[in-house]
Amino acid sequence: MPTSVDFSLGSVAVALTPRERFAEFLQARGKRITRQRQAIVDHVASRHEHFDAEQLLAELRQSRAGAGASRPTVYRTLTEMVEAGLLKKMVLAGRSVYEHDYGYPQHDHLHCTVCEKLIEFSSADVEAICAAVAARHRFAARGHRLIVSGICAECRSTRSRSRHQDRV
Repeated sequence: MPTSVDFSLGSVAVALTPRERFAEFLQARGKRITRQRQAIVDHVASRHEHFDAEQLLAELRQSRAGAGASRPTVYRTLTEMVEAGLLKKMVLAGRSVYEHDYGYPQHDHLHCTVCEKLIEFSSADVEAICAAVAARHRFAARGHRLIVSGICAECRSTRSRSRHQDRV
């Protein structure tokens, strides 16, 4: 494969901020955007790392704005953020992991089964394969999710060093 291939994610223009989009979503369902919900949305939107609910809860408890958010509020708000199209939820090794969806292009993941790291990538080749398979089956594809499981370079390097040390 040529080294000039770019697998990085691009960007997607959005009309509303994540907070505005979430407020619109809640309002359409007759719900209010409370201070706790705002703090959660703002905190999640301020960074791009993948996270789970317990990580988010710990981070919120350390920040002034989100210190009052309870565990049930965090879990409920994450579910609502997924329903609103702000986040995607993936279950990896029995653990629910969240990532941004709103304002991010279609992309896929490499998942290290040792350290649980997720590496994002975008590939025109993957898109073309999905489109070709969908066309062959006269299927109207609306998106896809590809997660390639394996072992990252760092974990492979650590494992090979530890095996070498065992032999010495």
